[in-house]
Amino acid sequence: MSAPPRPRPAPPVTGRLVRLAGGRVTLRVGPRSVAVGVVSLLVVVVGAVVSLTTGEAPLSLVEVGETLVGQGSRSTEFVVLTLRLPRLLLAIGVGAALAVSGAVLQSLSRNVLGSPDVIGFTTGAATGALVAIVVLGATTLGTSVGALIGGVVTALVVVGLAAGRGTQGLRLVLIGIGVGAMLLAVNSWLITRAALQTAVDAQAWLLGDLSNRGWTQVVALAVALVLLLPIVLAGARRLALLELGDRPAGGLGVDVTRTRNVALLAAVGLAAAATAAAGPIPFLALAAPQIARRLSRSATPVLVPSALLGAAMLVVSDLAVTRLFAPVPLPVGVATGLLGGLYLIALLVRMWRGSTT
Repeated sequence: MSAPPRPRPAPPVTGRLVRLAGGRVTLRVGPRSVAVGVVSLLVVVVGAVVSLTTGEAPLSLVEVGETLVGQGSRSTEFVVLTLRLPRLLLAIGVGAALAVSGAVLQSLSRNVLGSPDVIGFTTGAATGALVAIVVLGATTLGTSVGALIGGVVTALVVVGLAAGRGTQGLRLVLIGIGVGAMLLAVNSWLITRAALQTAVDAQAWLLGDLSNRGWTQVVALAVALVLLLPIVLAGARRLALLELGDRPAGGLGVDVTRTRNVALLAAVGLAAAATAAAGPIPFLALAAPQIARRLSRSATPVLVPSALLGAAMLVVSDLAVTRLFAPVPLPVGVATGLLGGLYLIALLVRMWRGSTT
């Protein structure tokens, strides 16, 4: 038998500590992390300009600006404020929420596969939404509430089953994959027992899309981001210390149980809120934090660059599917699933090669 693979040593921690909010929030800022964040932000800005000005009804920047300050015509107000701006803001918010959720869960589990879609949290949110749609006949708001409840309940089940030896490592990932597989079967059963039109609506929601979304979803997601992102950022340094292990982190003054529970609840809340707003968007939570971390060459979680990169990835993906597949755009969840599958294959191949060298 071959020896078990040994993890590669983490790259050295670079950058300097920056204290915010009177020292209550401490972030490590490195030049590469700043570069990743700035480039991602520029991509978001460029994508926003293109999203708001192009499409079936092209608009100039002046027309968009006048509309945003309340001086546009009725037609431009409908195009910008009803169709394009909510979709853009939702793409930014969902991408950021999923990326931060993935970064936190990967850090807690110390496993690159520890993202909410892989370990079943997103699938549980989908189950909650399907119960609301198929069983209760819920509206859009009820579907979002069902997704939130489903994601939180699934997380409690997975963490409860994995709590025998803590929620770190391979145990959490494997239990999450198993629970997610069972929930996928439940989701299929719910669709098969539904009426035809209800099944079509449910299946459309499961594809993950930013179409037919409005300000209700934007406001709900914004509230979740405002409440949960500061909690995650405030615990960023303690989260990084947890990657050393429970005993070393405890020796450095970290309240291990409280830090893990708070970070886990925040990550689950972000993933559930994003899924409630847009449906399941696969693999973004898996890929964005890892790409941001590798580009930053950081040994610790890079939460802000991950959020900006996740937002940029989803904005570009949504822009691509709406422009390349017009007039019937491809759901953005299908596009991220295809790209994420390729990324997962590449990641597993890289991990395998690293374990055999």
